Amino acid sequence: MKKILKSILLIGVLAIIYITYTYYNKLDIITGYASKNEASVIFLAHRTQASAESEDNNFSPIKLAKNTVNREEKSVTATVFGLKKRTAVFREGLGAVLMIDGIKDSLKYEIPKRDFKFKNLPYPYGDNPQKDTIFSAVNYKSLDKSLNDAFDKSGEYIKKTRAVLVIYKDQIIAEKYAEGFDKNTPILGWSMTKSITSGVLGVLEKQGKISVNQTNLFSDWENDERSKITLNDLLHMNSGLAWDEDYNNISDVTKMLFLERDMSKTQLYKPLVGEPNNSWNYSSGTTNLLSGFIRNQFKTHQEYLDFWYSALIDKIGMHSMVIETDLAGNYVGSSYGWATPRDWAKFGLLYLHKGNWNGEQLLNESWIDYTATPTNSSNGEYGAHFWLNAGGVYPNAPKDLFSCNGYQGQRVFIIPSKELVIVRMGLTENSDFDFDSFLNEIITSVKKE
Repeated sequence: MKKILKSILLIGVLAIIYITYTYYNKLDIITGYASKNEASVIFLAHRTQASAESEDNNFSPIKLAKNTVNREEKSVTATVFGLKKRTAVFREGLGAVLMIDGIKDSLKYEIPKRDFKFKNLPYPYGDNPQKDTIFSAVNYKSLDKSLNDAFDKSGEYIKKTRAVLVIYKDQIIAEKYAEGFDKNTPILGWSMTKSITSGVLGVLEKQGKISVNQTNLFSDWENDERSKITLNDLLHMNSGLAWDEDYNNISDVTKMLFLERDMSKTQLYKPLVGEPNNSWNYSSGTTNLLSGFIRNQFKTHQEYLDFWYSALIDKIGMHSMVIETDLAGNYVGSSYGWATPRDWAKFGLLYLHKGNWNGEQLLNESWIDYTATPTNSSNGEYGAHFWLNAGGVYPNAPKDLFSCNGYQGQRVFIIPSKELVIVRMGLTENSDFDFDSFLNEIITSVKKE
């Protein structure tokens, strides 16, 4: 028996040594991801620690982390075998923020002012239940089947869909949630937040405060070739700036999200390695750079914090949305937007209706057209911080489809020709989840009236 126990102990020690050796350089990223994500799930989305660890953080190597929750301080601390301890702290109104070594959370920080006034209108324009409407064009039996097909069957955990919502002519015609989620559960959109950032810039453009063709965007660039980079280049991910968007290794994006105090500056200091407007390269650093650009349009930080909500998010009733900030107080516009599926759908409806929200034009119609126009060298796949189907990524969906896309299969699909907005939230993407078949099933359930 002693020999068996010694063998088991030796195997355990060797396993720890192997894992530590294999992942040591990534441990800051692993514990940073684990603590930040779990803090958001628990204190922002109001889900359990067990749910966070069995679902959101349950993939390699993140699941190596051991997490300790401090509910009094609203914090989560993660370690791997006692190494590389990282702590994330939840701040009301700003979400969870990851502490950086040597930097303590300040007790004084500004919080965005929100407008949560009740609106006596049915969804989506108010807070009342939507009016019951039956559309002759909708095959509800087929539609129900398409939603059921989007979720795992009993005993499976492959598609990992959490929510599906279908809106036709401003009416929710289908809605389904996985166990543990409902219409009131905020879900992280990951890179769908990039489209929100684009929307904020669209409002500034509507107000005449910015132009997509303007140059000399940052004082740090004024004496070199980067001064010629336009706002259009940044919105199209076509700036030519160096950037490595690799989530499987230590890269520009992982260092930014889990090691930087001020994420708005990570790409600011990157060199020009390509030709602007001819070097498409997907970059979360670009979006956070744009968040910094938005900050520069306001005299005070409070005005910057308020504007995202007062001019766009709360304006269209996305009251569940929280865009989390970095430790410097900048919105992490690349990645950290949380909202219920119904509120994510409202953002899609704003674009479906050419920037008009219940009679008020928040974005120029030309901005919506601009958003959905392919950028150079993207093969018809990308517009102004939105993904496009112009190149036929989804063969069985209309070419005019454009969408907000996020990590692990978060999607808001906008299909003008079909008057549809489709939301899917989950934990997996192709090939475990077939988006083309998903879209095709829903679209064919709705005939053009």
